[in-house]
Amino acid sequence: MQPIFVVSILTGLVVLILLFGAPFKSVRFIGQAAIKLIIGALFLFFLNVVGNHYGIHVPINFVTSAISGFLGIPGLFVLVAIQQWVI
Repeated sequence: MQPIFVVSILTGLVVLILLFGAPFKSVRFIGQAAIKLIIGALFLFFLNVVGNHYGIHVPINFVTSAISGFLGIPGLFVLVAIQQWVI
């Protein structure tokens, strides 16, 4: 699949979840966690697109998406620092 197709589907899912919400607390918690994982994956995707010019590449997987999604931009900087320091 093309990246724009994947990004548009994920964005549509996030908008639907934000508009309609989840009625139960447990479902709401799972929905918020899923949104944060998706946002983390989008952060990593855009980082890899922009960082490609500078030789920065952080793999997109569950752990890195969770770190960048739950910690936000500082988590993304930490992932880049770890990637540059280890490799």
